[in-house]
Amino acid sequence: MQLIFVHGWSVTNTNTYGDLPRALSNAAGGVGLSLDIRHIYLGRYISFNDKVTMDDIARSMDRALRDLPGNSDTHIAPFSCITHSTGGPVVRSWVDRFYGAQKLGTLPLNHLVMLAPANHGSALAVLGKARVGRIKAWFNGIEPGQRVLDWLSLGSAGQWDLNHIWLDYDMADTSFYPFVLTGQGIDHKFFDFINSYLVEKGSDGVVRVAGANMNCCCVSLVQSLDNEIRKRPRTLGLKLSPDGGIRHPQPVALRVYNQYSHSGKKMGIMRSIGPDDTGVPVVQDILKCFRVDSQQSYKNQFKQLEIETQKAQKDEDQYCMLVFNVHDDQGEHIAQGNYDLLLLAGSRYQPDKLPKGFFMDRQMNESTGRLVYYLNVDKMQDIVKKGKFGLRVVARPVKGFAYYAAAEFRPSKNEVKKILMPNQTIYVDIMLHRFVDKNVFRFGPATDKPINFKRVKPSGEPLV
Repeated sequence: MQLIFVHGWSVTNTNTYGDLPRALSNAAGGVGLSLDIRHIYLGRYISFNDKVTMDDIARSMDRALRDLPGNSDTHIAPFSCITHSTGGPVVRSWVDRFYGAQKLGTLPLNHLVMLAPANHGSALAVLGKARVGRIKAWFNGIEPGQRVLDWLSLGSAGQWDLNHIWLDYDMADTSFYPFVLTGQGIDHKFFDFINSYLVEKGSDGVVRVAGANMNCCCVSLVQSLDNEIRKRPRTLGLKLSPDGGIRHPQPVALRVYNQYSHSGKKMGIMRSIGPDDTGVPVVQDILKCFRVDSQQSYKNQFKQLEIETQKAQKDEDQYCMLVFNVHDDQGEHIAQGNYDLLLLAGSRYQPDKLPKGFFMDRQMNESTGRLVYYLNVDKMQDIVKKGKFGLRVVARPVKGFAYYAAAEFRPSKNEVKKILMPNQTIYVDIMLHRFVDKNVFRFGPATDKPINFKRVKPSGEPLV
């Protein structure tokens, strides 16, 4: 089999792959796979230039594939791929740009094994731009890779688009088998008192399990004018969009390990593997993934990896990420600072009824205005079981010539269980109604004397 490796952000040397390629080729024969080191190609792409985008890399990857021995402008031979970190979204971007949902059946990529992929970004990316990237660039003589970091920042437009597009991928009748293998171990060698993300629970020190997992949830909410929840302040209910609602992509196999962190020679899920480490869990799991050759064998491997994940997380708390996108029905994006979002619980749906310790982190994406919450799902299990969970959005302005009414979502018990899933990222699109006062535009009779309407005030009567 032909195998390619694709590295992560800001890598400048193929030593990033360590001895994992050699370990796989050494172990392959023992499980009946034909994998010669001569058939392994190590990817080298430029992510450390501030002008290069994720799309630029995907386009260049396609050319590089066609330049491999045996391939041509019109043909790419079947291959499998192992990615690390940003390499996962890179390859997924290539798949979407050149094949997508419509041509998935012609995709030459058979097995996509993503190690610690940043499928839903990394909390470190915003620090990368502000601090980590500059420090690394200063030592290495390179640029941070601004445009790639923009993609990796939590709540980015690139993540939102790619993961919503993935909802339409139907892999049931194809030979495309994706896998996510990620750690939740922390290498305290990288401990930083200033940067708590390096030791964050539910992550490998760089990428959260919820940020790696391909099994996400997309929720679409619309403000309902005929569902008033409160009169003071006026609050209108949010309901599931009839053309969106709650959507999940086809399930993708996931395994979580306790012993692996994101990087480093000691615990890194890729770099820590030696040439003779043929029996370690990640090497054996990769080879098992490569042996998948049918939808049934994929289901079997999916189940086995799920069992191992449950064992790994038996005594560990599980987490989820919520990504909120707020806009109105006229296409106006409601930017950061112009809305507040509260999580609610209890029979009266109040913010002070949520359990202690449930809230882990909050980030606002400055470019998109999307708000990202990181929550401890285990702390919220009682709320999930009772189904008493909701959210409230208060957008500004709340009065005047153009304004918004507060919005509240109170999902059913079954809907709460579908939304607050452990190890997952939940994308929540919220569309508010934009109220416009009738005094924004009025006509009056023509008169000899001009009329000054400088001091006209809102009538309090919105357009229907």
